[in-house]
Amino acid sequence: MRHRLLAVPLAAAVLVTSACSAQETSTTGGSTAKAGYVATVDDSLPAGGTLDVELPIDIGAATGLDPQLADVASSWQLMSLVYETLVTVGPDFAVQPALAASWENPSPTKYVFRLRDDVFFSNGRAMTADDVVGSLQRLLASQSVWRGQLGPVKSVTKVDDKTVDVELTTAYTPFLAALANVPAAVLPMKEINEKSVDVTKTMLGTGPFKVDSHRQDVSWAFGKNDKYWSDGEPRLDGVNVTIATEEAARVASLQSGKASVATLGNVDSKSMLAGASGVEVLSQATTDFYYLMLNTQVSGSKFADPRVRKAINIALDREQISSVALGGQGKPTGVTPTGLPGACDPAGLPSATAGAEEAKKLLAEAGATNLTFTLSIFSTAPAPAVAQVIQQNLEQVGITVKIEQMDEASWAGKVYGAVPATFDAALSWFAGYADAGMVTKWWNPDVAVFNKGFMKSDPALSSAIDKAVVLPAGDARTAALAEVCTKVDEDAQMLPLVTRPSTVAYRTDAASVGLYATEGYGNALRLIADFRKKSA
Repeated sequence: MRHRLLAVPLAAAVLVTSACSAQETSTTGGSTAKAGYVATVDDSLPAGGTLDVELPIDIGAATGLDPQLADVASSWQLMSLVYETLVTVGPDFAVQPALAASWENPSPTKYVFRLRDDVFFSNGRAMTADDVVGSLQRLLASQSVWRGQLGPVKSVTKVDDKTVDVELTTAYTPFLAALANVPAAVLPMKEINEKSVDVTKTMLGTGPFKVDSHRQDVSWAFGKNDKYWSDGEPRLDGVNVTIATEEAARVASLQSGKASVATLGNVDSKSMLAGASGVEVLSQATTDFYYLMLNTQVSGSKFADPRVRKAINIALDREQISSVALGGQGKPTGVTPTGLPGACDPAGLPSATAGAEEAKKLLAEAGATNLTFTLSIFSTAPAPAVAQVIQQNLEQVGITVKIEQMDEASWAGKVYGAVPATFDAALSWFAGYADAGMVTKWWNPDVAVFNKGFMKSDPALSSAIDKAVVLPAGDARTAALAEVCTKVDEDAQMLPLVTRPSTVAYRTDAASVGLYATEGYGNALRLIADFRKKSA
């Protein structure tokens, strides 16, 4: 999803160097990680204890605690301690059971979910099919950004106490992957309907933890949900989360032992911790990626002419952005995130096969040989470094870029606060999700909505997106997604740049953690129900 209002940076740094095959394992900090994982938990450690975690940002106060309105990655990771979905994703992005013990797909447009027995909300009430049906119907009727990811849902129906049917109007391949993220969580609909619980102010879910206390932008205290359905989980008695906005503060907390686990954003943090005794730094690949927005909707837009946008797209050196701004760890990507099955090859896109002379020619034809514009960015690292490389790239074709650096809130207000938006250009990033077709939907402003203030709809592109998401996995879908990548590249209003890796650091004398090799939903705490606390 979007950056500040769709995916706040939770960590960005070093990409895992190589993927493991089904038979291989990787070694981290003296322990062996299974294939598909950067690290796996030491099961021999006893359960119990409270883990101290430091994160750079709290969930968005503007939308409160309602998971259906959660549109930032930091919200997803914190809410995932409390809320659960019907299905989840494994280390290879395969959809796996969660609150649904199993499901059937008897036709391209029908899904039948069989619910688990003995699932309880943390208040002690058993989850029912009515909660599932009501939650999905509430999401579909909401203004949630995630509603667009569920696709063409026709109806959600209770068959019996343990069975729920979902009918689609047409086939929609990303449907299960869309159900696997926090905005599609099962809510306590009985309490919501009775108005005994306000989910904008209180979190009540079926997940491994419950909220004991919360001070916005300061701290969270999560206690164990004694009613949790998964035997033996959570292994921890609780999780204390401290919001530490400064990277240096999180690094210092790891060094001193104040924090057991922390997420990091600066590409230099790994080297800063290299000599710290007992600190292990884990590199996790993600499907997230940075992108550049060129505002075509403001009056007198400098990017109304598609030749100008194409020239900028050609001039961007994505390999240099990766090597300089991300320490060589990001990867060039098209709109389908690099690393997901069916993603297009960014090296074959029109912008990648042209050169600087072609960019200069397009600018001359458009009468934009002395183009100057302002690039609005957020101050969180490594965004400033990414912007500086963009500035240098465009200087090579005669474009002057002025960088306007702001705090997160000011940046978000400028980029998403007005229709039409007033900025020239802006840098952001999307969470890449778990299906190659999902993030493409944000290139249709009529579906995404958030970008109507700066992006014009392209009927041909929207049609190509709609075509790709209904095709089943296979060669035809891969070809359709490649067509979407090409159209996005040529339209060049929102320009995919490079993938955005993440970094999690922990104290080996205080914690044993699990982490997928690649994450699709910005959730470094996805496996926290199995984390262990080590005695000091």
